[in-house]
Amino acid sequence: MKNPVRVAALASLLMTISFSFGAQAQVPASAGEGLFQATTLSLSAHGAVRVQPDMATINLGVTTEAPSAAEAMRQNATRMSEVMATLNKQGVEARNIQTSGLNLNPQYTYRQNQPPLLRGYQAQNQVTIRVMDLDKLGKVIDAVVASGSNQISGIGFALAYPASAENAARLEAVKALRAKAELYAGATDHRIGRLVNLSESGGYAPPPPRPMFAMARAESMDASTPVSAGELEVRIDISGVYELAR
Repeated sequence: MKNPVRVAALASLLMTISFSFGAQAQVPASAGEGLFQATTLSLSAHGAVRVQPDMATINLGVTTEAPSAAEAMRQNATRMSEVMATLNKQGVEARNIQTSGLNLNPQYTYRQNQPPLLRGYQAQNQVTIRVMDLDKLGKVIDAVVASGSNQISGIGFALAYPASAENAARLEAVKALRAKAELYAGATDHRIGRLVNLSESGGYAPPPPRPMFAMARAESMDASTPVSAGELEVRIDISGVYELAR
């Protein structure tokens, strides 16, 4: 005689499987097709504008050497104070002057088959300055060199307020994205629908300082150092997804 409990459990299992297959068979075919009714187009584009910079960043400093560490630092401090005073006279505000390096290192003379010979110490004091009036840039450089700076390691041009240029680049990027979408839509016999997604990447970043040659101390100069600011490119990259329709 068969176990009535096992028979009942088997019957329940068969009914469950039968119901599952029946439910799947009742799913309309159009439900799966709906996933493919929207044709989308994913694109990327960029917009760029060229503008004149309105500020400059310069790395400059003073390097001194002396037989003792104390004397090297003393001489350096004296000359650096003169440089700082000159920057103030040239209209460079204190908030636009930042110390970027302060070093004191022993200097050795290396001899073959002999221990290194200590010949003195080298002190370095470097500052990064921002010049907000580019018309005075050449005169500022000449003045600090004349007052004691013997090291200029780089110069970079930037925008103090880049928002306006960034917005102009954004408008150009959107125009480029739309034009590209229209091109693809026409080539595939579609028309552009709604914009589903739009994202931005990148943005304005000032270019790195360009290297400049070290300058010896000058007592007098007849003409200011010529400096050309040129132009900067502000670029915005975007990506977008459009719906296409027939």
